[in-house]
Amino acid sequence: MRIALGQINTTVGDLAGNVALATRFATEAASRGAHLIVFPELSVTGYPPRDLVEKRSFIGQSEAALAKLAEATAHLPLAVVAGYVGQSPKQSGKQATNSAAILRNGKILLRQNKILLPTYDVFDESRNFRPGETQSLWPMNGEQLALTICEDAWNDKQFWRYPLYTRDPVDELLQQGGTIALSINASPFHLGKRTLRMDMFRAMALRHKVPFVVVNQVGGNDQVVFDGSSFVMDARGNMIASAASFREDLVIADLENGTGDHSASLPDETEAVYEALVLGTRDYIRKCGFKKVLIGLSGGIDSSLTAAIAVEAVGHENVRGVAMPGPFSSDHSVRDARDMAERLNIQFDIVSITPAYDEMLRTLGPVFEGRKPDVAEENIQARLRGLTLMSLSNKFGAMVLTTGNKSEIAVGYCTLYGDMCGGLAVISDVPKTLVYDLSRIANQRCDNAIPESVFTKPPSAELRADQKDSDSLPPYEVLDAILRLYVEEFRSAKEIANELSLPFDLVKDIALKVDRNEYKRQQAAPGLKVTSKAFGMGRRFPIAQRYSESE
Repeated sequence: MRIALGQINTTVGDLAGNVALATRFATEAASRGAHLIVFPELSVTGYPPRDLVEKRSFIGQSEAALAKLAEATAHLPLAVVAGYVGQSPKQSGKQATNSAAILRNGKILLRQNKILLPTYDVFDESRNFRPGETQSLWPMNGEQLALTICEDAWNDKQFWRYPLYTRDPVDELLQQGGTIALSINASPFHLGKRTLRMDMFRAMALRHKVPFVVVNQVGGNDQVVFDGSSFVMDARGNMIASAASFREDLVIADLENGTGDHSASLPDETEAVYEALVLGTRDYIRKCGFKKVLIGLSGGIDSSLTAAIAVEAVGHENVRGVAMPGPFSSDHSVRDARDMAERLNIQFDIVSITPAYDEMLRTLGPVFEGRKPDVAEENIQARLRGLTLMSLSNKFGAMVLTTGNKSEIAVGYCTLYGDMCGGLAVISDVPKTLVYDLSRIANQRCDNAIPESVFTKPPSAELRADQKDSDSLPPYEVLDAILRLYVEEFRSAKEIANELSLPFDLVKDIALKVDRNEYKRQQAAPGLKVTSKAFGMGRRFPIAQRYSESE
């Protein structure tokens, strides 16, 4: 049997566009002799549809779009596996199902509902879908196809030390006599995820002694980026076909001969993160209906990296950098920003905030009288920059990209309605130390666009005289190590202090900063997830709470 992997980039809610895309891929697969093409989870509707499935009209349109896909591929000499949102039984309290269908000759031959509905990290499927209860095999070309949907294959009791569910849908189907396992996925990217995914399916292939066909979505939808990286493994765990990472692809595997297509991927994880950020940025901008972006260029490493990513995402002609020097800005900040803008060949403007800042001080002088300058005056500068960028956004119809990194956002080293203003927080899940590594990759890909001086100067917000990040934060190597354990692994302050041989008071102070700045993060622009635990939809902490890491 020749099976095609239809690794496509769908848009949530664009049912007609998704069906047209799948039809085009199916037509090409048929021309290349495929007997079956497999598309990702919810490929008809896009993933994740979230509360769109609460609309009965959306479910009805999903069912209609599935029928249109069946009709559009009826003349092709192959079968099609596609994911869609289905209608639950009328007696169910939840009206939607996360479903897959097998289509052939214009007919829907099999419908299968997802059994295991994840509710952790960025997933909240139990909120929206009714779980499936039964499943069955589908015969084709002398084989018995075992079709499962994403999480249904992520509960192998021998691979995971602590499985989340009592049922193992893959095991159930293969015990019924399944000879080929099909797994359609919308599995988001994060550091190490591609290796984990391959290791898990290899373990299942070896244990069950059947080939596994794994198709994953590619592209960015809101805060999650899907890497694709689809593959086919034979019964011995050998990868006989593999799709590219971070782009659409169509590869075909011949299960009888054990051969298939192999597309180049990105073996280096840091480069994979960079590619994920480019893809996520491009898709967020375009799927939200924008073409152009604005970036406040400070001459620092964060805004420089963001600009380089933006240029790769939407092209230099669609990126505009704005330097906004204030009363404490250094000469090299504007110089470095201009230098980088010229190297990237992007439009560059200088809009000084100093006159507006001076006027604000005069306006607030009677109210501030008798009080020393403090964070209030610093934040006025940041908010004037936010006001400037949002004004330009309104005037020119360009989306503002914020430039804060994960380390700063974690501890509140950012200003609401100031540097946090914007439509997308591109590097909000990138720790500061990783920012430097990604910037080196940017220079490899963008002809040394970021000046070397940007790498070597001490990080500073430049909101007061001689200010440096190190005035109020530990070295970023130390801070990032603490944050990784506290934010991503939920370790206690005491455990972190012991493991890293750091003073407990230092770790406790960082933990307190993380907890007390939740109110800022919940008002921030959405960010792209590239680590195992990102701020945003996958991390849900209360704002008004009094828990602290006291031990």
